[in-house]
Amino acid sequence: MPRVSDPETDLTPHEPVLDSVGVGPWEGPWPDDPRYDPELLASGDRRNVVDRYRYWTVEAIVADLDLRRHPFHVAIENWRHDLNIGTVVRTANAFLAAEVHIVGRKRWNRRGAMVTDRYQHVRHHPDAAALHQWAGDRELPVLAVDNLPGAVALETAVLPRACVLLFGQEGSGLTDEARAEADGLLSIAQFGSTRSINAGVAAGIAMHAWIRQHASSSSG
Repeated sequence: MPRVSDPETDLTPHEPVLDSVGVGPWEGPWPDDPRYDPELLASGDRRNVVDRYRYWTVEAIVADLDLRRHPFHVAIENWRHDLNIGTVVRTANAFLAAEVHIVGRKRWNRRGAMVTDRYQHVRHHPDAAALHQWAGDRELPVLAVDNLPGAVALETAVLPRACVLLFGQEGSGLTDEARAEADGLLSIAQFGSTRSINAGVAAGIAMHAWIRQHASSSSG
């Protein structure tokens, strides 16, 4: 299926085709189901999707995911074109987050997303104040994740079912504005010599902490 490139946000417009992944052309009579894509039925489906969605259109997959999305959101600050944002989007898709929020620059590198941004809702906010206004209007607490004094250990914290998990820029961490606006501060335990861990990794750890508390593995 062709994809239109967005020059404002998209650095890699084409989905990689891996012959070893997926299935070939549909064998036998075609299914009479509007969710199926005639082009994929004819040529095969080599996308990185679970078997449940083989041959489905992107629109049908997104509609089905929307019926099951979890009520947590993920936000990440983006002031220097952080390369971790693609990883955050990909992980948010894996854990079926409601949305990913990019705070700061709208343009981001999609390579790490591995095309999962097609299936994951992504929203942009110009600054931390705008994110917190959006979350406040929906009564969603914003929980900043950064290893700072006064932070509550993620390993023992009870996470709200509906919330926004906020992460800072790789290296510099959260901005002062983001920390001041946050409704809570969480930290991830570390035991080595480095002062911080990769922002994409931190986001994955926090998302999985939410999953362990609120999601059933059988629902996947």
